[in-house]
Amino acid sequence: MKALRKYLDKIKPNFEEGGKLAMFRSVFEGFETFLFVSSETSKSGVHIHDSIDAKRTMTAVIIALIPAVLFGMYNTGYQHYLSIGITPGIWSTFLYGLLAVLPIIIVSYVVGLGIEFTVAQWKHEEIQEGFLVSGILIPLIVPVDTPLWMIAVATAFAVIFAKEIFGGTGYNIFNVALVTRAFLFFAYPASMSGDKVFVRTDSTFGFGGGTVVDGFSGATPLGQINIAPAEQIGSFQPVDVLGNPLSLWDMFIGLIPGSIGETSTLAILIGAVILLFTGVASWKTMLSVFVGGAFMACIFNLIGTTVYMTISPLENIILGGFAFGAVFMATDPVTSCRTETGKYIFGFLVGVMAILIRVLNPGFPEGMMLAILLLNTFAPLIDYYVVESNISKRLKRAINK
Repeated sequence: MKALRKYLDKIKPNFEEGGKLAMFRSVFEGFETFLFVSSETSKSGVHIHDSIDAKRTMTAVIIALIPAVLFGMYNTGYQHYLSIGITPGIWSTFLYGLLAVLPIIIVSYVVGLGIEFTVAQWKHEEIQEGFLVSGILIPLIVPVDTPLWMIAVATAFAVIFAKEIFGGTGYNIFNVALVTRAFLFFAYPASMSGDKVFVRTDSTFGFGGGTVVDGFSGATPLGQINIAPAEQIGSFQPVDVLGNPLSLWDMFIGLIPGSIGETSTLAILIGAVILLFTGVASWKTMLSVFVGGAFMACIFNLIGTTVYMTISPLENIILGGFAFGAVFMATDPVTSCRTETGKYIFGFLVGVMAILIRVLNPGFPEGMMLAILLLNTFAPLIDYYVVESNISKRLKRAINK
């Protein structure tokens, strides 16, 4: 690291004002502060002496996402080989998934960071680090068969209209990754739903062979539940791509069709432990989402007029993007509530709305995306009333004294 530090110090004058590469100063500073803690400190006003800046916080989130990324790659290969009736080794399975998922990650980062670098240069500002996390979240919440050009268009739309137009990182009111997902869902619905897009069945990478087995269906468990007839209330059982029944353990581990990083609740919970241990995410928001979802699922269980209404709270939590949204999306410090009481309210309402949308709207079997975006809108309002309530209580205490 010392050699790298010396090299950066050597070339740094070229990027400073008057240097021959001064026009790329923002790009250089972005890479330098990503590799090393900034040497700049506050000169006046209230400030905190701490080496933990936004880049360090974003890095902690990326580390927490690694289990979901790696499992998503493995599951992509697993679903592929299962659909064509081949049982390869673990490494072949993972390699197929790696080659399928990696291009999506690359496109997400190239487009998103490219726009952020361009905007930073244009505005003569430092590069904002918010997309370090958004760039990896986007690939994890889309089906593996989503065309790369669609991901590029949706990412560009989200970065420009959901982030930069509001002023950049820290000013956006909507989660950028979820706006990308929403854009894809509404602009290209055929590529974001159905029973084929969640399982890649071709042999694009020159190995794997085989043809899709008879009776194949790549529908996610939530998709299956959504179209199940009322006659199957109490007896419905989700199945894998070959029609074999799925147990709760299968669904918890995540060997099921679904968006790349959302299937494994186990991997997501490992990420949650990392986020909570590092203090990056709020346990109040996270826990409240699960409580709200379980509460709403219990309400529907009491009604029980459709198969969707009768699935247990546990199944609601481990299926689809519920757990992923609760851990990595609802806890976004920029777009969620900032007040401590507000975090409880925000999380609980996200959980309630996610299950409500899932069950009552057949067009949205996965309701977490819309639930979080909806509550992103109300987060400032929730915080406002929490603050006003605290002010009112303090005024009353002062008067009573």
